[in-house]
Amino acid sequence: MKPVQASIYGALALAIAFTAQAEDYRSKAIAAVKHDFHAKGIAGMDRLNEDGLQALCNRSRNLPPKVVGERLQQDQLAAIKYPADGKFLGDWKSGERIAQNGRGMAFSDSAGAVNGGSCYNCHEIGPDETSFGTIGNSLRRFGKTRGNSPEIQKYVYGKIYNAKAFNLCSTMPRFGHSGTLTEKQIKDLVALLLDPNSPVNK
Repeated sequence: MKPVQASIYGALALAIAFTAQAEDYRSKAIAAVKHDFHAKGIAGMDRLNEDGLQALCNRSRNLPPKVVGERLQQDQLAAIKYPADGKFLGDWKSGERIAQNGRGMAFSDSAGAVNGGSCYNCHEIGPDETSFGTIGNSLRRFGKTRGNSPEIQKYVYGKIYNAKAFNLCSTMPRFGHSGTLTEKQIKDLVALLLDPNSPVNK
C-alpha cells in the first residue's frame, strides 16, 4: 500500500472511530425522523438519505481529516458540469427573480416545476433588501469588488453548481449537482452577481 493511500485509510479509520460513540444517538434520531416523515407528492423518503460526503461532514462536525477532505473536495470539483458553450453569464434580471424565489421541491409542487434559488434566505445581495439571511456572507458589490473576468465567471458558476467543491462541508446547497437549478438558471445567477448593470454592483 502506498504511503498516501495508507494515510487516507488511517484518517478514515480515525474518523469512524471518532464518531462511533455518537452513532447510537444518530440512529435513534434518524429512526424518529423516518417514523414521522411520510412521502407525499414529489417529496419521497429518499430525502432522508445522506450521501457519503454529507455523512462524513455530519459525523466529523464539518472537520473531516485533512487528507480525506482534500481528496473528496478534488472529486467534487472534477464533477462540476460546466456549460458546453463556455459561457457563464446569463440575464441578471432573470437571476434576480430566481434569487427572490423561495418556491420549489415541496410536496405540493409538480414534478419538473421550476425551482427558485432562495438566495436571500442566506445572503444579502441587492441594496433594496430590508430582510435577508446572514448564514452566508454578504454578496453586495460582489462583481464590483472582484471584477467579471472569465476566471471569476467560471468560479462563481462552479460555486453555485456545487459549493462543496470549494469548501467541502459548506452548508450552501449544491444547486447544480442536485438538479435543483438548471444550467440557464445558474448562468442568470452568475450575471446577477457579476454584471455591472446588476443592482448588486451599484
